[in-house]
Amino acid sequence: MDVIVRGKNVDVTAALRDYVTRKVGKLARYLDAQPLTAEAVLSVQKDRQTVEVTIPLEGRLLRGEESTADMYASVDLVVDKLESQIHRIKSELKRRVHGTREEPGNGPVAVQAIVRKKTFSAKPMSVDEALLQMEMLGHDFFVFTNDETEQVNVVYRRRDGNFGLLEPQA
Repeated sequence: MDVIVRGKNVDVTAALRDYVTRKVGKLARYLDAQPLTAEAVLSVQKDRQTVEVTIPLEGRLLRGEESTADMYASVDLVVDKLESQIHRIKSELKRRVHGTREEPGNGPVAVQAIVRKKTFSAKPMSVDEALLQMEMLGHDFFVFTNDETEQVNVVYRRRDGNFGLLEPQA
């Protein structure tokens, strides 16, 4: 696995780069897709040392972010988080293949994926209009057609209270 390590407000030492590359690179043993490229962004703000790792997979995106007072501890925590995501994805794929899921105390249960279907207007609008619509509806996300790119986008509320925009890759 190729690991790209970048620093934001921090100089990435050779030792730190090697540590991140070794730790994140170990995730490749759980992933079948080859070749893989992971991007790790290390940043420092006040006493918070943050590590954000993104690994694009076929049709999925593994992403983890952790902040602690120690950069090495943040690396360890984000790798643990990504490992959990990988195990969850693999378990879900197994359940889909076998058509069942485990329910605590009840054993296997038939999978029922779609519980509701909703349609929406695909009227082109700006990102600002989409954010306004999301706020007016009281939702945490809003799907819309971006009037600049003419592609389907999603605006969403992040855990930190800010907003995010999802755009399809060209």
